[in-house]
Amino acid sequence: MSSSELHADAQSLLHRYEAIHAHAELELELAGRGEIGRLSELSGRWEELTENLPSKPPLAAAALLRRARMIHERTRIELERLRGVVLEEIGDIKRARRAAGGYAGQLTRRPRLDRSA
Repeated sequence: MSSSELHADAQSLLHRYEAIHAHAELELELAGRGEIGRLSELSGRWEELTENLPSKPPLAAAALLRRARMIHERTRIELERLRGVVLEEIGDIKRARRAAGGYAGQLTRRPRLDRSA
């Protein structure tokens, strides 16, 4: 294999690591906007991106992988924050339903059908 072919192979491999980094950025962006549906559509993409990568990444990819790992951690934190917001909203809904149920119990029941008609 010539040196130009080796260089082309190395560049091709580096592009795969760049794609991993770009994907991590996209996931963080979607999580930040709360687009969980679109985020879940991408779940299989990680497997595609990492399939058949060497067990030891090239040195040139180290910085990309470090940044992708940090971005991935920020995404995890953002998803935890969103989870907290959703749980709070569920709690608010439950309290509102209990309050509405309490008020509904105070109303006099009226027949739904007017039998005099």
